[in-house]
Amino acid sequence: MLEIRRTLGCVTVDFNKLSLPSLFRALGAPQATRTLAGIARDEDLGPGGRPGDLTSAVAISPRGRARALLRAREPGVAAGLMCVPILAAAFSRSLRFTLHPAVRDGVGFRAGQTLGTLQGPARDVLTFERTLLNLVSRLSGIASLTRAYNRAMCSKGSVRARLFDTRKTTPGLRVLEKYAVRCGGGFCHRVGLFDAVLIKDNHIASVPLWDLKSWVESTARKAKLLRPRFFEVEVDSVDQLGEVLIARVGGRPAADIVLLDNMGPKLLCRAVDMRDALAPGVELEASGGINLETIAAAAATGVDRISVGALTHSARIVDLGLDFQTRQTHA
Repeated sequence: MLEIRRTLGCVTVDFNKLSLPSLFRALGAPQATRTLAGIARDEDLGPGGRPGDLTSAVAISPRGRARALLRAREPGVAAGLMCVPILAAAFSRSLRFTLHPAVRDGVGFRAGQTLGTLQGPARDVLTFERTLLNLVSRLSGIASLTRAYNRAMCSKGSVRARLFDTRKTTPGLRVLEKYAVRCGGGFCHRVGLFDAVLIKDNHIASVPLWDLKSWVESTARKAKLLRPRFFEVEVDSVDQLGEVLIARVGGRPAADIVLLDNMGPKLLCRAVDMRDALAPGVELEASGGINLETIAAAAATGVDRISVGALTHSARIVDLGLDFQTRQTHA
């Protein structure tokens, strides 16, 4: 997270207006990938890369060279390809990964399509194979699921809602998984606790309804001193929503966004009407109980944002493989 802060300088950066390469850098993904690469190398080869790949050491000639194609076994959306050269460097300086034409992060691929070529010493290619597949398959799975949610969200026509991720990510992989959501056409919510303020139900559990407006106003004033990307408040009833919407700081709504927790389409419609009447500039975010079957109905209510934890915590991998074209197999 220190690397992200250093990259951002000021945390008011709008990640969702950046191109994918710019987002990759702004999130601190190169440093996160280098850190991950060291962990993955030590998992497979031992601390510091020793004793190494015992199988390749006894089965493969040290003089052998290999060329292998990264291929899709099923259709999906690419994510994590920008990580591969950084990952490879932790295993061997002699490995070279080349993307194939028309393939890049954020682009869909078909079953059987070649995504890139890995070349280098045969031992190194074999040693790196599983780490390469593990990460790119995982991130492409997130991008592919995000694309599916986006399509489902718009299946009943054009909507104003945008699809957002959450902090329900794999520890240590957050910035890469959030990058993968963007590859699939989704948007970044807050990166962590450091860049935005989101008042959750546990923060206001002891605040009575009659005091909620005043409490939100006071908290928003303190938050502005920290210059967060946004100030958001979660509510689970329309009564709470009404109090938050009438809260003001400097003549403007105290909240930038209100999160509507576990509300069905009827309640979401009431919430949109209430927002339009009391604070038209405040965005409404639906969250909780949203899946591929329900997202279209939620989006049709007129909310501005829909956040779905499943994009990262429930995505299955996309089946990718490394097909060797040339290899010296005898030690």
